[in-house]
Amino acid sequence: MFFMMFVVSALLLVLGYIFYGKFMAKVYELSNGNVTPAEQMNDGMDYCPTHPAVVLGHHFSSIAGAGPIVGPITAASMFGWLPTILWCIFGSIFLGGPHDFGAVVASMRHEGKSVGEVIDHWIGRKGKQLFLVFTILSLFLVVAVFLVLTTATFVTDPVVAFVSCMYIFLAVISGLLIYRFNMNLKFVTLVMLAIIAVCTIWGGDWPFVAAVFTHSADQWNIFLAIYILAASVLPVWLLLQLRDYLASYFLYFAVAIGAIGMIFGASMDSGNVPMIAKDIQWFGLGKANLWPMMFVIVACGAISGFHSLVGSGTTSKQLAHEADALPVGYGAMLLEGLVAVIALGTLMVAGGIQKGGPVGTFAAGFGQFCTIVGIDPVLGTRLGAIAINGFLLTSLDTATRLARYQIQELTDYKINKYAATIIAVIVALVLVYVKTKGPDGNPVPAWAVIWPVFGASNQLVAALAILGIAMWIIRGLKKKATFLLVPFWFMLFTSMAGLVVEIKGTLTSAHPNYILAGISALLLVLALLMTKEGITALNKEKSGEFVK
Repeated sequence: MFFMMFVVSALLLVLGYIFYGKFMAKVYELSNGNVTPAEQMNDGMDYCPTHPAVVLGHHFSSIAGAGPIVGPITAASMFGWLPTILWCIFGSIFLGGPHDFGAVVASMRHEGKSVGEVIDHWIGRKGKQLFLVFTILSLFLVVAVFLVLTTATFVTDPVVAFVSCMYIFLAVISGLLIYRFNMNLKFVTLVMLAIIAVCTIWGGDWPFVAAVFTHSADQWNIFLAIYILAASVLPVWLLLQLRDYLASYFLYFAVAIGAIGMIFGASMDSGNVPMIAKDIQWFGLGKANLWPMMFVIVACGAISGFHSLVGSGTTSKQLAHEADALPVGYGAMLLEGLVAVIALGTLMVAGGIQKGGPVGTFAAGFGQFCTIVGIDPVLGTRLGAIAINGFLLTSLDTATRLARYQIQELTDYKINKYAATIIAVIVALVLVYVKTKGPDGNPVPAWAVIWPVFGASNQLVAALAILGIAMWIIRGLKKKATFLLVPFWFMLFTSMAGLVVEIKGTLTSAHPNYILAGISALLLVLALLMTKEGITALNKEKSGEFVK
């Protein structure tokens, strides 16, 4: 079963890249003869023409986060692995991939600016403002949650914290060696990865690691807050880009181990995860309904609005050639779909959700996969934890920089990068430390109360981003955008239904959460207003009445 799951999934994703990717590249008329914003506007800070392997590493590790692990594992435990894997594969090819690819290309054709600026140009200023408010609120929550999750991995295992800190230190060294001393990228990469490998394998045997890197959650929160402040305002080549790039190799290693496990680990399948769960309904607005909840829960494993913010926020400012947008924008999403398939494999190896939830389940299953290549399962579990941490930390630092961009755009750059970053980090820390009442009436952090609505709101961001990209294709390129409008309508109705589920669930519980219900209702209103702006612009385009 493992073998067929992986091979068929990989084959479909490769075919999608070859044929659907070629179709979309033709629509966008990608040409290396066009000068990219990275080349035209190179400022050594945010715009920086970069080797495609480095950009791919940054982009892939940034968009992944824990999403393709947590989402698919959670969904499969609720609905069964078959509907989950189908959504991961076909969602990645026909929804998530086009969404990500379109965001990167649209941004490149608009001076490397965000999807919000694309919406401003082709839908209108009000549409842009609504979109930016929507995405900034989402990014505040992302920074808070990923801060908590990253801290948790640091506290659990000091070796994970040690390796992560080494990534940060070595990224700065690598940036200086490559961009200031013109050293060969391959040579620097090999040396740095060798150091990381030594730290990973033998770090647990070094006494100073436990002594120096064992700290409380509060102490690690402070450290990470300082780190993301620096990663947001320093030149992209000095810290953010190279840290994400170096971390991506560990993630590629994790994919390779996962692939080996899926291909040769048939005997490990416990069979405790059903193909389709017996206690679900297919459609409706109850929490056990496959639609809309599975499509919301899987998130990054198929499509995620956060990806469009990464693609149009940092990635588009680093691509040296237009053709690189295909492997980076589309290819990275398909690779993430493959990660989601491997995550399902770890769930099946583990025999169901284990201690530590989906993250602990992935680490445990990954440890079992490692035994196939002769790696001790204890070390393998640690490698799985480091891989997850790599996903989390890269999304954390990128999300902070994206929040900075979005705040500056919303205020027409009246707020400088330092103030915008400080605002983002302070709001995230408030969400981490301010307490409110949870569903059971007990005090919990504010982020934990709001987090349940993130899945649907994130998918709404995807729908609204697709709408903006489609309007550019229709009005700017003068081409049909059916391949985007169909995903737009599906994700719009699905994510709105997901928000309705949250509102219904919170208001009918024993301890109604009026804050969560209110936020869900606000997001619904913002999405409806944004959609109205897009439809109005589309109708005026059809009638020949252009708007700006």
